[in-house]
Amino acid sequence: MRVYLFLLLLSAAVAYLTTPAVRLLARRAGAMTAVRDRDVHDAVTPRLGGVAMFAGVACAMFIASNIPFLEGLFRDSRQPWAILAAAALVCALGAADDRWDLDWVTKLAGQVLAALLLAWQGVSLVTLPINGVTVLSGHSSLILTVLVVVVCMNAVNFVDGLDGLAAGVMAIGGTAFFLYAYILTRGASATDYSSLAALLTAAMIGACVGFLPHNLYRARIFMGDSGSMLLGLLLAASTIAVTGQVDPARLSGADIFGQFLPILLPIGVMVIPFLDFALAVVRRIGSGRSPFHADKSHLHHRLLSLGHSKRTAVLIMYTWTVVVCIGLLLPLVLPTRTVVLFWVCGLLLAVLMTFDPLRWRSARHRKDPDVLSP
Repeated sequence: MRVYLFLLLLSAAVAYLTTPAVRLLARRAGAMTAVRDRDVHDAVTPRLGGVAMFAGVACAMFIASNIPFLEGLFRDSRQPWAILAAAALVCALGAADDRWDLDWVTKLAGQVLAALLLAWQGVSLVTLPINGVTVLSGHSSLILTVLVVVVCMNAVNFVDGLDGLAAGVMAIGGTAFFLYAYILTRGASATDYSSLAALLTAAMIGACVGFLPHNLYRARIFMGDSGSMLLGLLLAASTIAVTGQVDPARLSGADIFGQFLPILLPIGVMVIPFLDFALAVVRRIGSGRSPFHADKSHLHHRLLSLGHSKRTAVLIMYTWTVVVCIGLLLPLVLPTRTVVLFWVCGLLLAVLMTFDPLRWRSARHRKDPDVLSP
């Protein structure tokens, strides 16, 4: 655990220290976010924050490859380097979009290419831990891998609409996934606790934590597509790395929940991005537009229209992520009654925070400039 925490802090330190330089680079390169009708920020802001986040992740990965505890992951497999190469590819693609606003076809092609790179180097879904182990065919594995990677990248991109939102949500969800991957690894071996999934999520969490001080309200820099696609790819790669490699039944005997958790937890980590992504696709296709056509009806827009401030909207989405992720982890360590009580109390708190009529009324009376009236 101490090694993972060291790598997390290293990733955070590198991301934090390189972000000011990246902000200056973005200004000089013209990678700026203009104030558009659908945006909620009110000032032109530099993008390219994902470049600093990638620097943190890459540094953590290179150091990990030289740590005896983890060097076996790099010596025995090409997967860690393939993931880092794919991360570099999507970060570069996102940086190009941050600068030149690429069309959605180009971005989708780049995302698919990154997913194919992962699959080519063995980072692919070959088993699903449902009712034992189901082995997928080669074509099914390839299609499912590409689908998971592309959806994860776009889901994080969709939710990146408020200061500190995407980085905070991914840090919270990544922490839950890290704990799960670490528990799985300890359950599988009494001596070797090295885990590619745990390493990836630790580096990802660190990058988010290091970037957040620069990105919280009012943000001095946005992560842009270079950051959102990077985070989505890292979470997808972590999910693929852990799914099917360790029998989850070891955690809870023959418990059905334990068998489904490798699938449920990544969904829980991405519950806000996935929900926003799904609603956006349905909404846009239903209105006859491309699913990649931007609009002003994302979840954070709806929270603002209810009268919440930008800070409160971010806090609400953090709360939902915490409730879902912790709620999925608790059955591994606590009895069912305690888990049910947590879910009831957690969901009640989240709902009350989301639909608080007193807040709506007071916000409208204050006419806070940070509040978007419906």
